[in-house]
Amino acid sequence: MTTNSNGTLSTRTGFRFEIRRARPEDEPALAEFFSHVTPDDLRFRFLGGLKVVSHERLVAMTRSDDADIHNFLAFSMNGLLIAVAMLACDQPRRHGEVAICTREDHKHLGVSWELLSYIAKYAEGLGLDAIESIESRENRAAIELERDMGFTVTAYPDDPTLVLVRRQLGCAAPC
Repeated sequence: MTTNSNGTLSTRTGFRFEIRRARPEDEPALAEFFSHVTPDDLRFRFLGGLKVVSHERLVAMTRSDDADIHNFLAFSMNGLLIAVAMLACDQPRRHGEVAICTREDHKHLGVSWELLSYIAKYAEGLGLDAIESIESRENRAAIELERDMGFTVTAYPDDPTLVLVRRQLGCAAPC
């Protein structure tokens, strides 16, 4: 199955946005985006206490030549970067790790829900069996959203501050 990495999505609230793969020229917009993310969301996205996303991380998010890492950007219809998503596949391409971050002023519009749904379909198109995310136990909103989308939540090995959320996908065909 082929996967389309561009498109227009519409949330249950009627909010519409464009999604596409990240490109090198997106680095300045990505840096600006992270200045509109709450400190908690920045911590939840990178599982650490960063205050600013480094140039090296921005480069990794916009210039990946690794076929197993897929970085997506979501733009409002007026061109504002409102969310980012990453799918990193394991080497046998059976599982993918997902990370999503939404701009503070675009939360509660259904963007994260639609973006996660999009990533799940994209992962199925790649032939992955499951997607998962490592979440801080404090990130209750993300964990609840993932539960609502059929993810299971289990303790993360060796770190009581984290949980592993996982969703089996319908497509088990090899890539």
